[in-house]
Amino acid sequence: MRAVRIASVALLTALTPLTGQDLKVFISVDMEGITGVVSSAEEASRAGKDYNYFRAVMTREANAAIEGALAAGATEIVVRDSHGSALNLLPEMLNSRALLLRGWSGGPLSMMEGIDASFDAVIFIGYHAKAGTPNGVIDHTSSGNVTDVSINGHSLPEAGYNALIAGYYDVPVVFAAGDQALCDQVQAVLGPVEAVAVKQGIGAAALNLHPEVARERIRTGVERALRNPGDYQPYTLQPPYTLVLTMKTEQVVFEGAHYPGARRTGDWELTYGSTDIMDIMLAYNRMRR
Repeated sequence: MRAVRIASVALLTALTPLTGQDLKVFISVDMEGITGVVSSAEEASRAGKDYNYFRAVMTREANAAIEGALAAGATEIVVRDSHGSALNLLPEMLNSRALLLRGWSGGPLSMMEGIDASFDAVIFIGYHAKAGTPNGVIDHTSSGNVTDVSINGHSLPEAGYNALIAGYYDVPVVFAAGDQALCDQVQAVLGPVEAVAVKQGIGAAALNLHPEVARERIRTGVERALRNPGDYQPYTLQPPYTLVLTMKTEQVVFEGAHYPGARRTGDWELTYGSTDIMDIMLAYNRMRR
């Protein structure tokens, strides 16, 4: 185990030589909030005929965030592929200064796998609004089996509960990019974080920025946010925690109610309580399937 750790440190050192004060950045990348994406089936699914084009657009938007972070002085960057199979970002195309985390471990961190207390800031790219958001582009929550997730009475998008995971490690979210509904939602939950809207939803359609314009705005927005890290605070809620899930079908409610400690508290509602936010997130990942 010690040999593996030494090899990992050597890899990081080779990729990210340290100059001045260290700045370690975590970037979680989803796909529905990437500019141009308006169809989950055709553009954000591995079976979609336009998927390969949009996974390249996704990788370029991740690169824009990496470039902004490097311009702000980042010395270590971890990119977490957070969409679908978690096998979307093109490794060869990704900026070589970043490390890429692919695949699902099955643990509670999910879209935030790889985060820990050593990071200084979190960035969300390609994120989307929660299920039921007016004019949200491909608005949904998690797998689609959940119509609402609430923790301590706060209804949260994926960006919200992922920010809670970052907050557990005392790391603030400083930047988010996605559609306008996502940007509005993130700022309502987290406060005045830097946000870039790459498209504006109009029902099930979207008015999109050109990909080059989107990338430039992401690049400059990330750099601006990371040059002022003291402006942002980690997102936290006070324990004990009460998780309330509103589900989509009777089957997922019935199955979720069998998770140890879960209670059915409504027609399509499950409730789970804990004093540990990581226990809450593990329960959420198991109950929402």
